[in-house]
Amino acid sequence: MLHPPSRRARGLGTALLIAASLPAAGCFSLRPSQGGGETTLEGDPPIGPDAIALPDGYRIDRIASDLTFPTAIVFDDAGTAYVIESGYSYGEVWTVPRLLRLEEDGSLAEVARGGDNGPWTGATWGNGHFYVAEGGRKQGGKILRISRDGKMEALVVGIPSKGDHAVNGPVLGADGFLYFTVGTATNSGVVGADNVAFGWVDDDPDFHDVPCEDLILNGVNFITPNPLAADKAEVETGAFVPFGTRTEKGQKIPGAVPCSGSVLKMKPEPGAPVELVAWGFRNPFGIAFAPDGKLFVTDNAYDDRGTRPVYGAGDLLWAVRPGTWYGWPDFHGARMLDYGDYYDPPGRNAPEMLLAAHPNVPPEPTAILAVHSSTNGFDFSTNEEFGFVGQAFLAQFGDMAPAVGKVLAPVGYKVVRMDLETGLSEDFAVNRGETNGPASWLRVPGLERPVEARFDREGKALYVVDFGVLLQKEEKSLPQPGTGCVWRITRDPRALPGPLALSPRGVAP
Repeated sequence: MLHPPSRRARGLGTALLIAASLPAAGCFSLRPSQGGGETTLEGDPPIGPDAIALPDGYRIDRIASDLTFPTAIVFDDAGTAYVIESGYSYGEVWTVPRLLRLEEDGSLAEVARGGDNGPWTGATWGNGHFYVAEGGRKQGGKILRISRDGKMEALVVGIPSKGDHAVNGPVLGADGFLYFTVGTATNSGVVGADNVAFGWVDDDPDFHDVPCEDLILNGVNFITPNPLAADKAEVETGAFVPFGTRTEKGQKIPGAVPCSGSVLKMKPEPGAPVELVAWGFRNPFGIAFAPDGKLFVTDNAYDDRGTRPVYGAGDLLWAVRPGTWYGWPDFHGARMLDYGDYYDPPGRNAPEMLLAAHPNVPPEPTAILAVHSSTNGFDFSTNEEFGFVGQAFLAQFGDMAPAVGKVLAPVGYKVVRMDLETGLSEDFAVNRGETNGPASWLRVPGLERPVEARFDREGKALYVVDFGVLLQKEEKSLPQPGTGCVWRITRDPRALPGPLALSPRGVAP
């Protein structure tokens, strides 16, 4: 089953889009999961542009390879490109986070390296420095400032990001503030066995999601076996508390800043206070300003996993309004999770509402994207020489099935172009084939897992950071070091007509 194109959804339209992207329950339950990572790697992965479909008049070139878990690309004021290697991948594989300069001959020179507190997930340039988001799986998140000669200092530490999701961004605003995002510790508000499997509950058993403002709970608790206990005895766990901690109806959870599932800002100076912009996101991974100055984030939506699974929630693109709560953990977009049976996991009831009262009714998202597409880093076109000015180009990392939930065919693994006026998206760079999927799954030379799309300073070229091969074996992630690369897409009138692109449902017409 492949997902329809993303589009702006209002009211009933949201429900229709979600329903259209999901197979019939009986068919879905009987068929095995077939995600893009559920394959094997035989020999070296096929790397090259030959199988990548683009619109006519565009070309793609691989300009850097043999990278280990790259997550971002950034350009200094001279236009020189630098690449981030994260130092961490799901599967609990730890390497060294690094900032690398891309030389003219295609080689890479190390500028700075971090320790064991990755992943480094994003970077920006300004005021003569690089600013890097350090995910903080072991010590808590940080925003780092790195000079051109590699001198590094932390602007802020102790961001609550030891859980499933990290600190992301950052990006400099025209107001001089540095904006960044923080993902949630859990899938949907409750620490469970899935988080134990990720490894962080063992490391910090008291860690949990931190709201940005005070919340009042419904007192909903979930009974699960305790994987940390020798006898696997059952425990009760509520929302916004450590694993094995019960909550009561009417219990107040105090808010704090920095906090989980948020967009934050600060002046780019050591010790500057961190201020709340907006909250109620799940994993706001990508963050960028549109040409008109509006701030947007991509939000990786709920998974069908853990103590409180949520089924069929597509990733979201939000226009960020300061002071607004965006619905996590009780809404997907503007729709509550207990509405009808849209979000009911197969064979289970609808997710119960965790909060007794909600800070506000969430706004409508700009767009809803494919379920499990993992829509991440993105940017806006600003130059007519490239085309599509004002439109967003979004990197889709691809599903991590079956750990995040079952899919019947690969989802994501491409770059999509979105018109913000309509909310409609189209494939822009995607592997050719009779179906959608990563290069390793299709056995073709092409895109693997795009994690960021970023224009150069002039807006003439779109750079795509490709994380590399990440296989999935049952619930375990198997990342393959040295398989990441960077692609460059340019507009070239001399380019031959593009290969046959996929139709909206991913099948060549």
